[in-house]
Amino acid sequence: MFGNATMRTLALVLGLLAAPAVHADIYKYVDENGRVTYTNINPRKGAQKVHLEPINTVPAPKPKAPAAAPAGFPRVDDETQKRRDEVRRKILEDELAAEEKLLAESKQALSEGEAVRLGPERNNYQKYLDRVQQLKDTVTHHEKNVEALKKEIANLK
Repeated sequence: MFGNATMRTLALVLGLLAAPAVHADIYKYVDENGRVTYTNINPRKGAQKVHLEPINTVPAPKPKAPAAAPAGFPRVDDETQKRRDEVRRKILEDELAAEEKLLAESKQALSEGEAVRLGPERNNYQKYLDRVQQLKDTVTHHEKNVEALKKEIANLK
C-alpha cells in the first residue's frame, strides 16, 4: 500500500507533530525522483519551510463523582457503621497477633531445623536442604501475612 520511504516520512511527520513544543525549523523538498523529504538540518536548495500550527493540549477528563446509591438502597447510620468498623479492627488485630505468634514459632523452628541434620538427611544432603527450604517458605508465608494485616489495619479509618 505504502512504500518503505513513504512510511518513514509519515512516521517522521507524525513524530514531529506529537513531539513536545520545541522550536525547530522544518523544511520540505522534493528530489529529482519525486520523493518528498522533511528535515530540520541542512535543508537542500529549493526546500520550502513548513509552518506547523502548535498542537493544542487537551486537559485530562475530570474524575466522575461516585455513583449515588439507588433509591431504596438500605443505608446504615453512622453509629452502626462505627461499631462495625471497630469490630473489624478488633478481628484484624487478633489475626495479626496470632500471625505474629506463628511467625515467631516458624522462625524458631527454622533456627532449630538448620542446626540439625536428621537421620535420613545424614547420607542425603538434598533431603536436608528440602526440609530447611520448607521451613524458610513457612517463615516467608507468615511474614507476608503479617505485612498484609498491618497494611489492612493502616487503611482503616
